[in-house]
Amino acid sequence: MLSGLDGHSYGDLAKSMGIEFLEGSAERVVGRMPVAGNTQPYGLLHGGASCVLAETLGSSGAALHAGPSRIAVGIEINATHHRSASEGFVTGVATRVHGGRTLATYDIVITDDRDRRVCTARLTCMLRDLPGA
Repeated sequence: MLSGLDGHSYGDLAKSMGIEFLEGSAERVVGRMPVAGNTQPYGLLHGGASCVLAETLGSSGAALHAGPSRIAVGIEINATHHRSASEGFVTGVATRVHGGRTLATYDIVITDDRDRRVCTARLTCMLRDLPGA
């Protein structure tokens, strides 16, 4: 696991989709996901899979921004799918655009192996105190 992401739980969905973290900080999180196993019936990357990658990366950055005694909960995501991907990996880069006390927002750009933009997403997370803290 990457420094800064040590001990962070990503949940079963990220694991089952094959999401791998490459870089992580509160300002920027980078990860990748295989296209294989995450496709729709036509063999193309499922748009929902792109949203899962975007939310996983953005919410991980928001959790790092929030700190160890707080949690980040996604409250809004939007995505524009620019092109299809049918093989290899897609890589997402989540960049913090707002990091406040109660909200954190990330822009996420997902590209294919040829560095072509597949999806652009924006995620906003609410930051809350850890229950029982």
